[in-house]
Amino acid sequence: MDSIKNRTLLKVIVLGDSGVGKTSLMNQYVYKRFNRQYKATIGADFVTKELHIGEKFATLQIWDTAGQERFHSLGSAFYRGADCCVLSYDVNTLRTFESLNNWHEEFLKQANPIEPETFPFVLIGNKIDVDGGNSRVVAEKRAREWCVSKGNIPYYETSAKENTNVDDAFLGIADRALANERQQDNIYFRDMSESVSEMIEQRNGGCAC
Repeated sequence: MDSIKNRTLLKVIVLGDSGVGKTSLMNQYVYKRFNRQYKATIGADFVTKELHIGEKFATLQIWDTAGQERFHSLGSAFYRGADCCVLSYDVNTLRTFESLNNWHEEFLKQANPIEPETFPFVLIGNKIDVDGGNSRVVAEKRAREWCVSKGNIPYYETSAKENTNVDDAFLGIADRALANERQQDNIYFRDMSESVSEMIEQRNGGCAC
């Protein structure tokens, strides 16, 4: 009963171009399986994972959104209320890396977080297993430099197919999401406390005639 009472729902949005492996990463993390047959996501879908982070029980709700341009207009309804945004690209396809700026900007525009400068993002470079790494076109150094330019966001390199670094990446994502959820609670209670103080001051300073 206590575990249910103390459980936190953490909403995570995974963004990136079609074909970078968003669905595969989620399925590998939650279900420990990899499907070799590619099937594009239509609109959006989500999976959940129960976690125990420190003394906190959390349900990680991971939203997989379509990477195709024609589905972008569906995004705003799914971005709202997110606790963390995961940007993903294929290390073997330059185009998917170059579009990260657009995904980053679109999320901030659609989600409209309270403090956009500090909202938690995580970057994942997927498919490091392809051709033993010989097909890679985006160097790790370049990806890390991009992360620095966006406020030192965490970076993970993964292979959904080989289950390389997938658990570590999502654990880091969960930590970021939980930290953001706590920060939003602090902002909410601080603002509420200030509002209550103002009401008390107005009441005490009002005319009793």
